[in-house]
Amino acid sequence: MHIETLLRHVHPIKGFSYETMRLSGERGSERLCCPIRPHRRNQAICSACGTAGPTYDHLPPRTFQMVPLWGIPVLLLYAMRRVSCPQCQRIVVERVPWAEGKSPMTTVFLVFLASWAKVTTWKEVGSRFYVGWDAVYRAVAWVVAYGKEHRVLDNVTAIGVDEIQRSHGQRYLTMVYQIDRGCRRLLWIGRGRTKKSFKPFFTWFGPERCARIRFFCTDMWKPYLDLIAKNAPNAINVLDRFHLVAKLGLAVDEVRRKEMAKLRAMGKAVLVRTRWIWLKRPANLTRKQRRHRQDLFANPVNLNLKTIKAYFFRLDLDRLWTFSIPEHAGAFLDDWCRRVMRSRIKPMMAMARTFRVHRHLILNYFRACKVFSSGVVEGLNNKAKVGMRRAYGNRSDDVLEIALFHQLGALPEPPVTHRFCG
Repeated sequence: MHIETLLRHVHPIKGFSYETMRLSGERGSERLCCPIRPHRRNQAICSACGTAGPTYDHLPPRTFQMVPLWGIPVLLLYAMRRVSCPQCQRIVVERVPWAEGKSPMTTVFLVFLASWAKVTTWKEVGSRFYVGWDAVYRAVAWVVAYGKEHRVLDNVTAIGVDEIQRSHGQRYLTMVYQIDRGCRRLLWIGRGRTKKSFKPFFTWFGPERCARIRFFCTDMWKPYLDLIAKNAPNAINVLDRFHLVAKLGLAVDEVRRKEMAKLRAMGKAVLVRTRWIWLKRPANLTRKQRRHRQDLFANPVNLNLKTIKAYFFRLDLDRLWTFSIPEHAGAFLDDWCRRVMRSRIKPMMAMARTFRVHRHLILNYFRACKVFSSGVVEGLNNKAKVGMRRAYGNRSDDVLEIALFHQLGALPEPPVTHRFCG
Protein backbone atom coordinates (compact mmCIF):
# COMPACT_ATOMS: atom_id res chain seq x y z
CA MET A 1 0.00 0.00 0.00
CA HIS A 2 1.32 3.44 -0.95
CA ILE A 3 1.56 6.14 1.72
CA GLU A 4 -0.76 8.45 -0.22
CA THR A 5 -3.34 5.63 -0.31
CA LEU A 6 -3.18 5.41 3.48
CA LEU A 7 -3.49 9.20 3.64
CA ARG A 8 -6.62 9.07 1.46
CA HIS A 9 -8.09 6.54 3.89
CA VAL A 10 -7.43 8.41 7.16
CA HIS A 11 -7.85 11.98 5.86
CA PRO A 12 -9.95 12.15 2.68
CA ILE A 13 -10.53 15.62 1.21
CA LYS A 14 -13.65 16.00 -0.92
CA GLY A 15 -12.91 17.59 -4.28
CA PHE A 16 -9.11 17.15 -3.98
CA SER A 17 -6.62 14.36 -4.67
CA TYR A 18 -3.28 13.41 -3.13
CA GLU A 19 -0.46 13.00 -5.62
CA THR A 20 2.69 10.91 -5.28
CA MET A 21 4.45 11.53 -1.96
CA ARG A 22 8.20 12.07 -1.93
CA LEU A 23 10.88 12.07 0.75
CA SER A 24 13.15 15.13 0.85
CA GLY A 25 15.94 16.40 3.08
CA GLU A 26 19.05 14.80 4.54
CA ARG A 27 19.05 11.93 7.03
CA GLY A 28 17.97 13.20 10.40
CA SER A 29 15.97 16.08 8.90
CA GLU A 30 13.74 14.20 6.43
CA ARG A 31 10.32 15.41 5.35
CA LEU A 32 7.50 13.69 3.57
CA CYS A 33 5.95 16.07 1.01
CA CYS A 34 2.60 15.29 -0.58
CA PRO A 35 1.25 17.60 -3.32
CA ILE A 36 -2.52 18.20 -3.50
CA ARG A 37 -4.44 19.07 -6.64
CA PRO A 38 -8.13 19.97 -7.07
CA HIS A 39 -10.43 17.87 -9.21
CA ARG A 40 -11.11 19.20 -12.68
CA ARG A 41 -14.71 20.19 -11.89
CA ASN A 42 -13.91 21.54 -8.43
CA GLN A 43 -14.61 25.27 -8.26
CA ALA A 44 -12.73 27.42 -5.78
CA ILE A 45 -14.69 28.73 -2.75
CA CYS A 46 -14.46 32.37 -1.72
CA SER A 47 -12.93 32.62 1.77
CA ALA A 48 -15.01 35.72 2.56
CA CYS A 49 -18.58 34.69 1.69
CA GLY A 50 -18.33 30.98 0.81
CA THR A 51 -19.57 31.41 -2.77
CA ALA A 52 -18.08 29.27 -5.55
CA GLY A 53 -16.50 31.20 -8.39
CA PRO A 54 -14.15 30.92 -11.37
CA THR A 55 -10.40 30.76 -10.80
CA TYR A 56 -8.56 34.02 -11.49
CA ASP A 57 -4.98 32.75 -11.04
CA HIS A 58 -2.76 30.61 -8.79
CA LEU A 59 -0.44 31.64 -5.96
CA PRO A 60 2.94 29.99 -5.27
CA PRO A 61 2.64 26.61 -3.49
CA ARG A 62 2.06 26.71 0.26
CA THR A 63 2.93 24.04 2.83
CA PHE A 64 0.50 22.74 5.47
CA GLN A 65 1.84 20.68 8.33
CA MET A 66 0.19 17.28 8.81
CA VAL A 67 0.43 14.63 11.54
CA PRO A 68 3.96 13.11 11.51
CA LEU A 69 4.46 9.60 10.20
CA TRP A 70 7.09 7.34 11.86
CA GLY A 71 8.69 10.40 13.42
CA ILE A 72 8.98 12.16 10.04
CA PRO A 73 7.15 15.49 9.52
CA VAL A 74 4.49 15.36 6.79
CA LEU A 75 3.81 18.43 4.64
CA LEU A 76 0.91 18.98 2.24
CA LEU A 77 1.81 21.15 -0.77
CA TYR A 78 -0.88 23.16 -2.50
CA ALA A 79 -0.92 26.17 -4.84
CA MET A 80 -3.81 28.30 -3.58
CA ARG A 81 -6.24 29.60 -6.21
CA ARG A 82 -7.56 33.14 -6.26
CA VAL A 83 -11.29 33.40 -6.88
CA SER A 84 -13.09 36.01 -8.94
CA CYS A 85 -16.03 36.09 -6.53
CA PRO A 86 -19.35 37.15 -8.15
CA GLN A 87 -20.84 37.92 -4.72
CA CYS A 88 -18.02 40.04 -3.26
CA GLN A 89 -17.12 41.57 -6.64
CA ARG A 90 -13.39 41.20 -5.94
CA ILE A 91 -10.46 38.79 -6.16
CA VAL A 92 -10.17 36.64 -3.03
CA VAL A 93 -7.96 33.71 -2.01
CA GLU A 94 -9.92 30.44 -1.87
CA ARG A 95 -11.04 28.59 1.26
CA VAL A 96 -9.57 25.09 1.64
CA PRO A 97 -11.26 22.33 3.70
CA TRP A 98 -8.12 21.08 5.47
CA ALA A 99 -6.99 24.36 7.12
CA GLU A 100 -8.40 27.51 8.70
CA GLY A 101 -7.48 30.93 7.29
CA LYS A 102 -3.73 31.50 6.98
CA SER A 103 -2.77 28.76 9.41
CA PRO A 104 0.23 26.70 8.24
CA MET A 105 -1.16 23.65 10.08
CA THR A 106 -4.02 21.41 9.04
CA THR A 107 -7.05 21.23 11.33
CA VAL A 108 -6.47 17.54 11.98
CA PHE A 109 -2.93 18.38 13.14
CA LEU A 110 -4.32 21.08 15.46
CA VAL A 111 -6.67 18.52 17.05
CA PHE A 112 -3.77 16.05 17.28
CA LEU A 113 -1.53 18.54 19.14
CA ALA A 114 -4.37 19.62 21.44
CA SER A 115 -5.14 16.01 22.39
CA TRP A 116 -1.50 15.43 23.37
CA ALA A 117 -1.43 18.73 25.30
CA LYS A 118 -3.96 17.20 27.72
CA VAL A 119 -1.58 14.47 28.86
CA THR A 120 1.83 16.17 28.90
CA THR A 121 3.38 19.63 28.94
CA TRP A 122 3.00 21.92 25.96
CA LYS A 123 6.77 22.24 25.65
CA GLU A 124 7.16 18.46 25.47
CA VAL A 125 4.41 18.21 22.83
CA GLY A 126 6.19 20.79 20.70
CA SER A 127 9.56 19.07 20.94
CA ARG A 128 8.12 15.65 20.06
CA PHE A 129 6.16 16.81 17.02
CA TYR A 130 8.58 19.38 15.56
CA VAL A 131 6.68 22.56 16.41
CA GLY A 132 7.21 25.40 18.84
CA TRP A 133 5.39 26.19 22.07
CA ASP A 134 3.43 28.90 20.24
CA ALA A 135 2.14 26.37 17.71
CA VAL A 136 0.86 24.12 20.51
CA TYR A 137 -0.80 27.14 22.11
CA ARG A 138 -2.54 28.06 18.84
CA ALA A 139 -3.76 24.48 18.46
CA VAL A 140 -5.19 24.40 21.98
CA ALA A 141 -6.73 27.87 21.58
CA TRP A 142 -8.44 26.84 18.33
CA VAL A 143 -9.87 23.64 19.85
CA VAL A 144 -11.04 25.52 22.98
CA ALA A 145 -12.71 28.24 20.85
CA TYR A 146 -14.55 25.56 18.85
CA GLY A 147 -15.62 23.78 22.03
CA LYS A 148 -16.93 26.93 23.69
CA GLU A 149 -18.96 27.76 20.61
CA HIS A 150 -20.58 24.31 20.47
CA ARG A 151 -21.04 23.39 24.15
CA VAL A 152 -24.51 22.99 25.67
CA LEU A 153 -25.33 24.90 28.89
CA ASP A 154 -29.04 24.17 29.30
CA ASN A 155 -28.61 21.12 31.55
CA VAL A 156 -26.81 22.84 34.46
CA THR A 157 -28.59 22.40 37.82
CA ALA A 158 -25.69 22.28 40.33
CA ILE A 159 -22.76 24.69 40.45
CA GLY A 160 -19.63 24.84 42.60
CA VAL A 161 -17.68 28.06 43.14
CA ASP A 162 -14.19 28.42 44.58
CA GLU A 163 -10.99 30.37 44.03
CA ILE A 164 -7.45 29.25 43.24
CA GLN A 165 -4.25 31.23 43.50
CA ARG A 166 -3.03 32.44 40.11
CA SER A 167 0.58 33.08 41.15
CA HIS A 168 2.59 34.45 44.05
CA GLY A 169 0.87 37.27 45.89
CA GLN A 170 -2.83 38.02 46.19
CA ARG A 171 -3.74 37.05 42.61
CA TYR A 172 -6.74 34.74 42.40
CA LEU A 173 -9.06 33.22 39.83
CA THR A 174 -12.73 32.54 40.58
CA MET A 175 -13.56 29.09 39.22
CA VAL A 176 -17.19 28.16 38.45
CA TYR A 177 -17.84 24.45 37.86
CA GLN A 178 -20.83 22.35 36.91
CA ILE A 179 -20.98 19.55 39.51
CA ASP A 180 -24.04 17.60 38.39
CA ARG A 181 -23.74 13.83 38.57
CA GLY A 182 -22.45 12.58 35.26
CA CYS A 183 -21.22 16.01 34.12
CA ARG A 184 -18.50 17.81 36.04
CA ARG A 185 -16.72 20.52 34.11
CA LEU A 186 -15.41 24.07 34.17
CA LEU A 187 -17.98 26.65 33.08
CA TRP A 188 -16.48 30.08 33.69
CA ILE A 189 -13.38 31.84 35.02
CA GLY A 190 -13.26 35.24 36.72
CA ARG A 191 -10.10 37.21 37.42
CA GLY A 192 -10.09 37.98 41.14
CA ARG A 193 -12.36 36.91 43.99
CA THR A 194 -14.46 40.01 44.55
CA LYS A 195 -18.06 40.89 43.77
CA LYS A 196 -16.85 42.78 40.72
CA SER A 197 -15.05 39.71 39.34
CA PHE A 198 -17.88 37.24 40.11
CA LYS A 199 -20.87 39.34 39.00
CA PRO A 200 -20.19 38.95 35.22
CA PHE A 201 -20.85 35.21 35.57
CA PHE A 202 -24.57 35.77 36.16
CA THR A 203 -24.73 38.21 33.23
CA TRP A 204 -23.01 35.68 30.96
CA PHE A 205 -25.08 32.72 32.19
CA GLY A 206 -28.38 34.57 31.78
CA PRO A 207 -31.44 34.85 34.06
CA GLU A 208 -33.25 31.85 32.52
CA ARG A 209 -30.38 29.44 33.19
CA CYS A 210 -29.82 30.95 36.65
CA ALA A 211 -33.46 30.23 37.49
CA ARG A 212 -32.90 26.53 36.66
CA ILE A 213 -29.97 26.17 39.08
CA ARG A 214 -31.03 24.15 42.13
CA PHE A 215 -27.77 23.99 44.13
CA PHE A 216 -24.75 26.22 44.66
CA CYS A 217 -21.78 24.81 46.57
CA THR A 218 -19.43 27.47 47.99
CA ASP A 219 -17.26 28.33 50.94
CA MET A 220 -18.06 31.13 53.42
CA TRP A 221 -16.62 33.95 51.28
CA LYS A 222 -19.15 36.79 51.67
CA PRO A 223 -18.99 38.24 48.09
CA TYR A 224 -20.00 34.83 46.72
CA LEU A 225 -22.83 34.37 49.21
CA ASP A 226 -24.29 37.85 48.56
CA LEU A 227 -24.29 37.55 44.76
CA ILE A 228 -25.74 34.03 44.78
CA ALA A 229 -28.57 35.11 47.11
CA LYS A 230 -29.33 38.05 44.81
CA ASN A 231 -29.06 36.41 41.37
CA ALA A 232 -30.19 32.83 42.11
CA PRO A 233 -32.75 33.12 44.91
CA ASN A 234 -34.32 29.73 44.08
CA ALA A 235 -31.05 27.83 44.50
CA ILE A 236 -29.99 26.12 47.73
CA ASN A 237 -26.54 27.36 48.76
CA VAL A 238 -24.62 24.50 50.37
CA LEU A 239 -21.81 24.93 52.88
CA ASP A 240 -20.45 21.46 53.46
CA ARG A 241 -18.12 19.68 55.82
CA PHE A 242 -14.93 20.24 53.79
CA HIS A 243 -14.53 23.95 54.58
CA LEU A 244 -16.05 23.70 58.05
CA VAL A 245 -13.70 20.91 59.16
CA ALA A 246 -10.73 22.70 57.59
CA LYS A 247 -11.46 25.94 59.49
CA LEU A 248 -12.09 24.00 62.70
CA GLY A 249 -8.69 22.34 62.31
CA LEU A 250 -7.07 25.77 62.01
CA ALA A 251 -8.81 26.84 65.22
CA VAL A 252 -7.54 23.75 67.09
CA ASP A 253 -4.03 24.42 65.82
CA GLU A 254 -4.23 28.04 67.00
CA VAL A 255 -5.20 26.83 70.49
CA ARG A 256 -2.25 24.42 70.47
CA ARG A 257 0.27 27.08 69.43
CA LYS A 258 -0.81 29.59 72.06
CA GLU A 259 -0.91 27.00 74.83
CA MET A 260 2.42 25.49 73.84
CA ALA A 261 4.05 28.95 74.01
CA LYS A 262 2.73 29.42 77.56
CA LEU A 263 3.91 25.97 78.65
CA ARG A 264 7.36 26.53 77.17
CA ALA A 265 7.67 29.77 79.11
CA MET A 266 6.97 27.71 82.24
CA GLY A 267 9.63 25.15 81.25
CA LYS A 268 7.16 22.42 80.20
CA ALA A 269 7.31 20.63 76.82
CA VAL A 270 4.01 18.77 76.97
CA LEU A 271 2.65 19.69 73.52
CA VAL A 272 5.90 19.68 71.56
CA ARG A 273 5.65 17.77 68.23
CA THR A 274 1.95 17.03 68.62
CA ARG A 275 0.50 19.20 65.85
CA TRP A 276 -0.61 16.38 63.54
CA ILE A 277 -1.99 14.33 66.43
CA TRP A 278 -4.73 16.94 66.84
CA LEU A 279 -5.30 17.59 63.12
CA LYS A 280 -5.41 14.05 61.73
CA ARG A 281 -8.29 11.63 61.97
CA PRO A 282 -7.64 9.04 64.71
CA ALA A 283 -7.69 6.24 62.11
CA ASN A 284 -4.93 7.98 60.13
CA LEU A 285 -2.45 8.37 62.99
CA THR A 286 0.84 6.52 62.79
CA ARG A 287 1.77 3.99 65.47
CA LYS A 288 4.15 6.48 67.07
CA GLN A 289 1.49 9.20 67.11
CA ARG A 290 -1.04 6.83 68.70
CA ARG A 291 1.40 5.95 71.49
CA HIS A 292 2.16 9.62 72.07
CA ARG A 293 -1.56 10.45 72.26
CA GLN A 294 -2.17 7.59 74.72
CA ASP A 295 0.65 8.85 76.93
CA LEU A 296 -0.90 12.34 76.97
CA PHE A 297 -4.35 10.98 77.83
CA ALA A 298 -2.94 8.70 80.55
CA ASN A 299 -2.03 11.72 82.69
CA PRO A 300 -5.25 13.22 84.18
CA VAL A 301 -3.58 16.62 84.46
CA ASN A 302 -3.21 16.86 80.68
CA LEU A 303 -6.96 16.42 80.17
CA ASN A 304 -7.42 19.97 81.46
CA LEU A 305 -5.30 21.40 78.63
CA LYS A 306 -7.26 23.64 76.26
CA THR A 307 -5.72 21.87 73.27
CA ILE A 308 -7.11 18.49 74.29
CA LYS A 309 -10.52 20.01 75.03
CA ALA A 310 -10.54 21.65 71.60
CA TYR A 311 -9.50 18.30 70.08
CA PHE A 312 -12.47 16.56 71.69
CA PHE A 313 -14.80 19.28 70.37
CA ARG A 314 -13.40 18.69 66.88
CA LEU A 315 -13.97 14.94 67.11
CA ASP A 316 -17.46 15.48 68.51
CA LEU A 317 -18.46 17.62 65.51
CA ASP A 318 -17.91 14.59 63.26
CA ARG A 319 -21.20 13.24 64.59
CA LEU A 320 -22.97 16.10 62.78
CA TRP A 321 -22.37 14.47 59.40
CA THR A 322 -24.07 11.23 60.43
CA PHE A 323 -27.51 12.89 60.52
CA SER A 324 -29.88 12.75 57.56
CA ILE A 325 -32.71 15.00 58.77
CA PRO A 326 -31.89 18.75 58.76
CA GLU A 327 -33.83 19.41 62.00
CA HIS A 328 -31.86 16.76 63.90
CA ALA A 329 -28.58 18.08 62.51
CA GLY A 330 -29.59 21.62 63.50
CA ALA A 331 -30.40 20.56 67.07
CA PHE A 332 -27.00 18.86 67.41
CA LEU A 333 -25.18 21.88 65.94
CA ASP A 334 -26.94 24.24 68.37
CA ASP A 335 -25.98 22.03 71.33
CA TRP A 336 -22.37 21.81 70.11
CA CYS A 337 -22.11 25.59 69.77
CA ARG A 338 -23.56 26.04 73.28
CA ARG A 339 -20.97 23.72 74.82
CA VAL A 340 -18.13 25.38 72.92
CA MET A 341 -19.20 28.86 74.07
CA ARG A 342 -19.11 27.66 77.70
CA SER A 343 -15.57 26.32 77.25
CA ARG A 344 -14.12 29.89 77.06
CA ILE A 345 -11.55 28.74 74.47
CA LYS A 346 -11.46 31.86 72.28
CA PRO A 347 -10.52 30.38 68.87
CA MET A 348 -13.18 27.68 69.29
CA MET A 349 -15.72 30.27 70.44
CA ALA A 350 -15.02 32.26 67.26
CA MET A 351 -15.77 29.13 65.21
CA ALA A 352 -19.02 28.56 67.13
CA ARG A 353 -20.11 32.13 66.33
CA THR A 354 -19.29 31.54 62.65
CA PHE A 355 -21.34 28.34 62.65
CA ARG A 356 -24.27 30.16 64.20
CA VAL A 357 -24.13 32.91 61.57
CA HIS A 358 -24.05 30.36 58.72
CA ARG A 359 -26.34 27.81 60.38
CA HIS A 360 -28.94 27.88 57.58
CA LEU A 361 -26.30 27.35 54.87
CA ILE A 362 -24.66 24.51 56.82
CA LEU A 363 -28.00 22.70 57.13
CA ASN A 364 -28.49 23.07 53.36
CA TYR A 365 -25.96 20.26 53.06
CA PHE A 366 -28.57 17.95 54.59
CA ARG A 367 -31.42 19.52 52.60
CA ALA A 368 -29.44 18.59 49.48
CA CYS A 369 -29.42 14.99 50.75
CA LYS A 370 -25.59 15.12 51.11
CA VAL A 371 -25.30 14.75 47.33
CA PHE A 372 -23.30 17.92 46.62
CA SER A 373 -20.21 19.02 48.45
CA SER A 374 -17.15 21.16 47.92
CA GLY A 375 -15.03 18.02 47.91
CA VAL A 376 -15.84 17.76 44.19
CA VAL A 377 -14.84 21.40 43.71
CA GLU A 378 -11.55 20.93 45.55
CA GLY A 379 -10.79 17.89 43.40
CA LEU A 380 -11.38 19.96 40.25
CA ASN A 381 -9.16 22.69 41.69
CA ASN A 382 -6.34 20.17 42.06
CA LYS A 383 -6.77 19.20 38.42
CA ALA A 384 -6.72 22.89 37.51
CA LYS A 385 -3.35 23.28 39.20
CA VAL A 386 -2.03 20.32 37.20
CA GLY A 387 -3.30 21.98 34.01
CA MET A 388 -1.54 25.21 34.97
CA ARG A 389 1.71 23.29 35.35
CA ARG A 390 1.30 21.59 31.96
CA ALA A 391 1.00 24.98 30.27
CA TYR A 392 4.05 26.42 32.01
CA GLY A 393 5.68 29.09 29.92
CA ASN A 394 2.49 31.17 29.71
CA ARG A 395 2.80 34.87 30.43
CA SER A 396 -0.81 36.03 30.46
CA ASP A 397 -4.17 35.29 32.03
CA ASP A 398 -5.62 34.61 28.56
CA VAL A 399 -3.25 31.69 28.00
CA LEU A 400 -3.95 30.33 31.47
CA GLU A 401 -7.71 30.53 30.88
CA ILE A 402 -7.36 28.59 27.61
CA ALA A 403 -5.25 25.93 29.35
CA LEU A 404 -7.81 25.50 32.14
CA PHE A 405 -10.77 25.21 29.77
CA HIS A 406 -8.83 22.70 27.67
CA GLN A 407 -8.10 20.58 30.75
CA LEU A 408 -11.39 20.87 32.65
CA GLY A 409 -14.02 22.22 30.26
CA ALA A 410 -15.15 18.83 28.83
CA LEU A 411 -15.57 20.71 25.55
CA PRO A 412 -16.75 19.07 22.31
CA GLU A 413 -13.92 18.58 19.83
CA PRO A 414 -13.94 19.42 16.12
CA PRO A 415 -15.02 16.47 13.95
CA VAL A 416 -12.18 14.60 12.25
CA THR A 417 -12.22 11.62 9.91
CA HIS A 418 -9.59 9.73 11.91
CA ARG A 419 -8.19 9.99 15.46
CA PHE A 420 -4.41 9.78 15.23
CA CYS A 421 -4.00 9.22 18.97
CA GLY A 422 -5.96 7.74 21.89
